Amino acid sequence: MSPMLQGIITIFVGVGGCIAYFYGSNLILDRVIFPPRNDDHGRNINRATLVRPWLFLFPAIFALGLYLVYPVVGSFVRSLYNRSGNTFIGLGNYTQMFSEEGFRTALFNNILWALVVPAGATFLGLLAAQLTDKLRWGNIAKSLIFMPMAISFVGASLIWKFVYANDPDIGIINAVRDTIGMGPVDPLQIPFWNNFFLMIILIWIQTGFAMVILSAALRGIPEETIEAAIIDGANPFQIFFKIKVPQIMGTIVVVWTTITILVLKVFDIVYAMTGGNFDTEILPSYMMDYMFRDDGRATAVAFVIMIIVLPVMVWNIRQARREMR
Repeated sequence: MSPMLQGIITIFVGVGGCIAYFYGSNLILDRVIFPPRNDDHGRNINRATLVRPWLFLFPAIFALGLYLVYPVVGSFVRSLYNRSGNTFIGLGNYTQMFSEEGFRTALFNNILWALVVPAGATFLGLLAAQLTDKLRWGNIAKSLIFMPMAISFVGASLIWKFVYANDPDIGIINAVRDTIGMGPVDPLQIPFWNNFFLMIILIWIQTGFAMVILSAALRGIPEETIEAAIIDGANPFQIFFKIKVPQIMGTIVVVWTTITILVLKVFDIVYAMTGGNFDTEILPSYMMDYMFRDDGRATAVAFVIMIIVLPVMVWNIRQARREMR
């Protein structure tokens, strides 16, 4: 079957199935379960009105339960068994995992990523949003800054591999070192600092996202507050840090936490650049190392990642709701 025909059939079945479900469920609700009667004083109509929203929500709830809740519960249960899945070992995978130096290194690197990348991307995005709004060609500048968002993580990693290449004819860093008479070096093999070279890639990608969101927030600041600050003699730095930033602090926090959630799940950059070697391992890449060797421990790592991401996600949702009020 051709892909075009498959797409047409999928659209037809999906749309037709939705229409049939909503029409049929309403029909059954109104005609079979709660049919209107003259002697019930409208009670069946009120009952149908209470049940009807749940009929509309059921497909989404079922899909979330099938593709989100069930895998989470299943992964936790699987993490309590050995590799073959036939022997219950309790928290054995977790205790063994926490005792390994590789896991502690990956956890430390993940914390480092969660501290540096959101801070760097949010700060640069806020700076770009403020500066580009003052330029006549600011829209062009914003397009250029936002452009890395259109590149996949693997594609961005390949681009930056040329930047970090230890050949002075290709790598920018070694070209500069060669100009000042220093020998070539591979930045990705420098202990500890190689993590920051990897973080730069994600900061480069996410700065455009932060800039777009924060630029919209800056434009929403009332001009009256800025004019009042100017009349009171505030300089540009005071206007920016004491007038503008406090008014968009909620948006800054949302951007920060959104990037943090992405950082805690990032895998592509590390895998494409170093494969987790040279002490650049993070939790997702550490999980992949055990995916085909020890399924029980891999699911344990996946569950730890979910536990780390969950509080940040809840905080992000609360901040977003607060912003909408």
